[in-house]
Amino acid sequence: MKQLVIAERVCLIGHIVSMVFGLVGILLVVPHAEIILNLAEIGQTAMQWSLAGGGVVYMILGAAAVSLYAYRTLGLGLWLSFLLPSVLISLSSELLGTSTGFPFGHYSYLSGLGYKIAGLVPFTIPLSWFYVGCVAYLLARAGLEVDKKPSLWRHLGAIALGALLLTSWDFVLDPAMSQTSLPFWYWQQPGAFFGMPYQNFAGWIGTGSVFMTVAALLWRNTPIKLERSKLNLPLIVYLSNFGFATVMSLAAGFSIPVLLGLFLGAVPAVVLWWKTQSTSTDATLEPANNKVQIAPVKVALK
Repeated sequence: MKQLVIAERVCLIGHIVSMVFGLVGILLVVPHAEIILNLAEIGQTAMQWSLAGGGVVYMILGAAAVSLYAYRTLGLGLWLSFLLPSVLISLSSELLGTSTGFPFGHYSYLSGLGYKIAGLVPFTIPLSWFYVGCVAYLLARAGLEVDKKPSLWRHLGAIALGALLLTSWDFVLDPAMSQTSLPFWYWQQPGAFFGMPYQNFAGWIGTGSVFMTVAALLWRNTPIKLERSKLNLPLIVYLSNFGFATVMSLAAGFSIPVLLGLFLGAVPAVVLWWKTQSTSTDATLEPANNKVQIAPVKVALK
């Protein structure tokens, strides 16, 4: 178990460091290519790496960190019963979207995010749906006390809130990633919301809700009790990815999507984490009985 924790933390740190390198490359090196010429050899190598494969690496490490966390805290069965539906359903939505325009709108992926499945969707995209979707759903499920006070409305609320947290990340990420000097996808028919069609948000909420519902059904017979301390990694992953998107959007001049994302995503995520029980009590201690009973002693006299 200790080795899993170490591997999980290494992947998490690598995930965050990769995002930082990616930000430096996109925001500093691409607009000012002369900067790289003034760096030492190791700096030039790092910048070339961040531009060539930083996006791929940070998503792979994010998926690896969340996978190790889910396996360690939830178990193999629960981890796979979220991983498989989220990857398969999100990939299906993305393939459908890039082919037909439904459910997100008409868009296409450019280079920089890895090998494209069917020539349309980078293999890293379903991984990002998985790891951000998983941490969003766990925060919502724990914050609404679904497993402590189970009810249909709490289950539905966790699915809806988890999908909203997931979509709020896209509020902030999408405008910048599609309209920077080094875009990763583009909209064939730009929409009214900072280049995004409103249909995109419906597609995100719908896709997230579907795979979270599947996971909730598969998890229905296994109560999940996570203390606040065990939700630190989900919160860190969510906020670090939100922070990456925030820096990108602010650098591109998109402040309104950031404010919307803060209101609907980052702040609720922190509140849900805070609402989660800080300690768990597995047993009730009974007050000690102060009375001492002495067995009767019979004395035989000769």
